[in-house]
Amino acid sequence: MVRSELREHIFKMIFQVEFNSMEDMPEHLRLYFEQLSHAKDSDLVYIQEKYQKIVDKLPEIDNLLNEKTTGWKTGRMNKVDLSILRLAVYEILWDEDVPQGVAINEAVELAKRFSSEEGPAFVNGVLARFAS
Repeated sequence: MVRSELREHIFKMIFQVEFNSMEDMPEHLRLYFEQLSHAKDSDLVYIQEKYQKIVDKLPEIDNLLNEKTTGWKTGRMNKVDLSILRLAVYEILWDEDVPQGVAINEAVELAKRFSSEEGPAFVNGVLARFAS
């Protein structure tokens, strides 16, 4: 799989966190992986490891998002946008393999595919506050 496909699968797993308990997520991850019959083992490992790294930092990521946004705290955000932002903020701040510009562009592309009409602009605006 190419990186954008891997990123989309990670986004979908992060999105599920909003609707399931953390105790249930390993089972959801297993079921999700069963649907990815075309994926290589290395792809599944990449998805799982990056997903886990993001989940481990969710409180920190959410605090940063709340600090950088006005009037749109994480509890009020569209869950799709929030999941995209969590992934992108992780990539911007902690994933040395992903350049900032790529993280922002990929997040906007995910928003175009999965969010509302206003989603791409919202995601871009929030992530611009993280770019250095």
